[in-house]
Amino acid sequence: MCTFILKSYSQKSEIEKPHFFILNKGNNSGKPLLAPCPNCFVIQCNSEPEKEQIYWLSYSLWQSKAFYPYLRGSVIPFVVLRDIKSCLLVGLNKVDKNPEQFEKAVAALQSLEAMEKQYKQNLLLIANAKRMLFYKFIS
Repeated sequence: MCTFILKSYSQKSEIEKPHFFILNKGNNSGKPLLAPCPNCFVIQCNSEPEKEQIYWLSYSLWQSKAFYPYLRGSVIPFVVLRDIKSCLLVGLNKVDKNPEQFEKAVAALQSLEAMEKQYKQNLLLIANAKRMLFYKFIS
């Protein structure tokens, strides 16, 4: 089983181990991030493969809205450290029971993310083509 350290992020501390961040405020609470933001937790792992496994687990939990029941607050929703940790531990236990299925799901999720990125790029190109078409028409 993967071991990790989950704590509140501080800009003053330096992180030497493989790590990533999890957003803790707003409607996207629980979203894993590669760069820190003011309202986030940091997850430190012992190795890069463990980091990747926990990153994709937290990403899949966020995508499936597993953190949604833990949101608190009426104006700005937020999630607390212990809820994120308990949710990740439950997920890691399920991953340990069936690692092959998790790897297949992560591979499928990564390919879907790549397709989504490509579609967004195509939409930008289409928008630019429309703009240039009308620019030539007006000029």
